[in-house]
Amino acid sequence: MNQVEPFESTEARIHTTVCELDRSLAEEAVDSPARSATLKQLLGEAACRHLGIYEFPDDFVLSVVIPVYNEEKTLRDLVMRVAAVPIRKEIILIDDCSRDRSLLVMQSLSEEFQNGRTRIVTDRHLKNRGKGAALRTGFAKATGNVIIIQDADLEYDPSEYPRLLQPIVNGKADVVFGSRFLGDQPHRVLYFWHYLGNKFLTLLSNCFTNLNLTDMETCYKVFRREVIAEILPTLKQNRFGFEPEVTAKVARRPFRIFEMSISYSGRTYAQGKKIGWRDGFQALWCIVRYGLAD
Repeated sequence: MNQVEPFESTEARIHTTVCELDRSLAEEAVDSPARSATLKQLLGEAACRHLGIYEFPDDFVLSVVIPVYNEEKTLRDLVMRVAAVPIRKEIILIDDCSRDRSLLVMQSLSEEFQNGRTRIVTDRHLKNRGKGAALRTGFAKATGNVIIIQDADLEYDPSEYPRLLQPIVNGKADVVFGSRFLGDQPHRVLYFWHYLGNKFLTLLSNCFTNLNLTDMETCYKVFRREVIAEILPTLKQNRFGFEPEVTAKVARRPFRIFEMSISYSGRTYAQGKKIGWRDGFQALWCIVRYGLAD
């Protein structure tokens, strides 16, 4: 079985319940300010702030960019989880020349989700080019106020979007990194050497960028659209070198960068994990290369 069974924390279950209540209020045509007031009355101000429950601007749209490569077993479940987040959004699926039925799953999902709250945009690479290349294609199609990167597996939990978006929506941040290592969210225990490699790459990246990140290699990176518009023309890395490249480029500019804890349900190589030791050496090169200049 390649299906990953995500570990769901108590907080995630609470947040899911709250999201369902919020959707019910929305279906009853209760406007956004009234929904926020109702949830605050039920849960209290502090709990709402902790869970990322707050009022989004009426014109707010989130662009979720998802690179897809041989993810037919998890893609539908993942997209359903993204669509369930009670934020108006566009889901941008970029198939990187998958060899399985991922493209058919994408096409089916595109037909299902074309309502006012969620729409799906798709594109395809005719040749496999890598995660970084797929993200560049997705960024070019994004029209939302904020852009978030989402892997097509089930390692990262979309129900955490509101928490990650809060510093940007509140005007405090331009970029938010979701950290697996801040310590207050559950994560699956897997490979020690992967963990050590991630910590080393983050440390080396911090030496060049003068940031104090705990997880440079995280999937969850969130950007104001203006940030992507500025750095997109300079992005070059086609594979996992995208992570140190984009980190160096946002660090070099006067963007406000925040980091927030996230949960993580990692998968094994038998379950479809793709990153390998060659990508680690590529990341080393990219850290030095982009740490010195764009």
